[in-house]
Amino acid sequence: MWQRWLSWLVTAFSENIHPGFCYNQTIMAFEFFKKKNEDNLPGKLSAGKEELFCYGFDASSSEGKPSAVVRPLNTQEVSDVAAYAFKNNVPIVPRGAGTGMTGGAVPLKDAVVLSLEGMNRIIDIDEKNMVAVVEPGVINFHLQERLEDVGLFYPPDPASMKFCTLGGNVAENAGGPRAVKYGVTKDYVLGLETVLPDGRVLMTGGRTYKGVVGYDLTRLLVGSEGTLGIITKIFLKVLPLPEETVTMLCTYDSLDAAAQSVSRITSSSVIPRALEFMDNESIRAVENYGSFGLPVDAEALLLIEVDGPRASVMEEAEKIASVCTASGGEVSIAEDMFSKQRIWDARRAISPALYRIRPTKINEDIVVPRGRIPEMLKELREIAEKNNLIIANFGHAGDGNIHVNIMTDKNNEEEYRSATKSVRDIFEATLKLGGTISGEHGIGLTKKQYVGMELSDVSIEIMKKIKNVFDPKGILNPGKMFPPDKY
Repeated sequence: MWQRWLSWLVTAFSENIHPGFCYNQTIMAFEFFKKKNEDNLPGKLSAGKEELFCYGFDASSSEGKPSAVVRPLNTQEVSDVAAYAFKNNVPIVPRGAGTGMTGGAVPLKDAVVLSLEGMNRIIDIDEKNMVAVVEPGVINFHLQERLEDVGLFYPPDPASMKFCTLGGNVAENAGGPRAVKYGVTKDYVLGLETVLPDGRVLMTGGRTYKGVVGYDLTRLLVGSEGTLGIITKIFLKVLPLPEETVTMLCTYDSLDAAAQSVSRITSSSVIPRALEFMDNESIRAVENYGSFGLPVDAEALLLIEVDGPRASVMEEAEKIASVCTASGGEVSIAEDMFSKQRIWDARRAISPALYRIRPTKINEDIVVPRGRIPEMLKELREIAEKNNLIIANFGHAGDGNIHVNIMTDKNNEEEYRSATKSVRDIFEATLKLGGTISGEHGIGLTKKQYVGMELSDVSIEIMKKIKNVFDPKGILNPGKMFPPDKY
């Protein structure tokens, strides 16, 4: 029955929906649809002004205005909505929890937001084969908790893991502090169930750890930012829970000394589970935000964690501590779970804490080869001084991923213009050192104008052809990822 009402919903104002829904008519049509079909509605459809506002932005500074919000509850509903949208040229934007940093879930062209938050079941945890099967709306941290109860472990841990969804993690190929040892999301996705823009359901991979039949479409879909398909089921590889974890905090009087320590640790025989970096701006912002007990007079600090068999973990921790000490660092070891949690709470509080410095934050997630981190930090200092800006740096130093935060004020036109101009300078310095302009946040809206700095015309042309094969009408998350003149 609901399909009949959905057909009426679009048909009732079809003359006005090319390429997107007419805003006012959408509200009336969706409200009528809800009233007439509440008992049989598969999930929820809404178009109230408050809800449209809430689904119009993500954690970036980008905003849009969806024509409506559709919240399906299963794959069939996603398929039906996609098929109708495809037939009627209605743009749709898949959305998880909206924690993305580059505007990937922001609706453009009056698109309908397809929110997958209601598809939040952990379908299966196969302890024998160490595979978890989940729906895209499952919160990352909820899976982590369930797995720990049975002695298993899912390594990818974005800073937003208590809020972000696994579907969003897959769409962005999310990383996190543990990536230095364990890798990122793509390293754990064994298979996907994905709804294509025309409503067909594509199954790639599955429960096996190996498989080389045909092209690796699973890897292609991971990190595609919702531009190729709508993820409805995820098959994840999981690991045994490490026996022991040791957490250390190492403080430095010199930023260069901290950067040199990172290079020496990563080239040593020990691979830490996490190797995080914070500069003085980040340290002071966090302490002002929550009083975590960090040393505000330190120029930099490293948060280091090692894990593994109980017999060897302390030995590895001691090796790393000796490297840090030799570089001028002062090392302390968290004695209990409370101390460990306080350190990690401080690390995960950096992003919101930085708003205490200035009201506007331009956040970039560059990556350079690990041995070139000292050079990159020097470049960032020079860019900040040249443009008279505050740039706070932190991030996953163990894999070369630096979160560069230009702190500014949008209401100060001259300062904001200087801040936005400095983004290109930062990317040029990154590429000069053999790096990349995004390590885990993706391209979305905020970085698409810079894609041509890194990718060749040939690469962009191939990407466009892939997009056209999956989405020939261009209705799925339109306006994202490609440079404006290349789209």
